[in-house]
Amino acid sequence: MKKTHASLGRRHFLTQTAGLAGLASFLPARAIAAEGEAPAAAATTPEAAAQQLRAGNARFVAGTPTCRDLSNRRAELVGGQSPFAIIVSCSDSRVPVETIFDQEPGHVFGVRVAGNFVDPAGLGSIEYAVAVLKASYILVIGHEACGAVKAAIEYVKEGKKFPGSIQRLAEAIAPAAKASKSMPGKWVHNATAQNVRDTVASVPKRSTIVADAISAGKLGIAGAVYELASGKVTML
Repeated sequence: MKKTHASLGRRHFLTQTAGLAGLASFLPARAIAAEGEAPAAAATTPEAAAQQLRAGNARFVAGTPTCRDLSNRRAELVGGQSPFAIIVSCSDSRVPVETIFDQEPGHVFGVRVAGNFVDPAGLGSIEYAVAVLKASYILVIGHEACGAVKAAIEYVKEGKKFPGSIQRLAEAIAPAAKASKSMPGKWVHNATAQNVRDTVASVPKRSTIVADAISAGKLGIAGAVYELASGKVTML
C-alpha cells in the first residue's frame, strides 16, 4: 500500500512552508500513514497510474462504471488523501474528471481552470500533490468545443478583447492558437491539442519539484483530449 505523509497535511503544509523552497524540503522522506488516514489508490507508479486512468475511461465509454455507493468512502477520506493522479483540466461542466475516468473520491487531485493551462497557483497545486501527496502521474486534458480555446482563436484572428479577467484566459492560450493556425484541419481542434502539449512541456521546465520526480522515475506526465460525444479520452 502506498504510504503518505501523516504529518504533512494541509495545515502543516500551509504553516511550515515559505514558498517553493519550503515545499521542496518535503521531497526526500515519507512517513508511516497515521491511523484514520485515507487508504491509497491502487496505482503507485506512473505506468500503473496511466493504465488505471485508461481503464477507467474505457469503462465510462462502455457504460460499465464500477464506482460504488460513496458513503463509506467519504468517511474514509476524512483523515487524509493519497491521490494517484493529478489531472489538469478545463472548468467546463461537461468534463467531470472523476466521472470520465470512473474514479472514486480520493483518487484524483484536480487542478481546473477554463482552458486547462497552468498558472502559478495551478503549478503550486501540482507541486503540493507531487511533493506532499506523492501522486505518481500528471494528465493534462483538453476537450472538444472548448470556449476558452475559441476565445483565444478570436483574439489571435481578430484581436477581439473580452470583458474582465476573461481576457487573461484568451491571452494565456493565445500562443497555442498562434502555433496551430497553419496546421491542416480544424483550427480549434489543433489549438486544443497544441495547448495541451504546450502545458505538458512547460510544467517540468517551470518546476524543479516536478522535473526531479520525473527524473527519478516517480512521476509521469502526459496530455490528452476528451471527446464530448463519445466520452473517449485520446492520448496525445
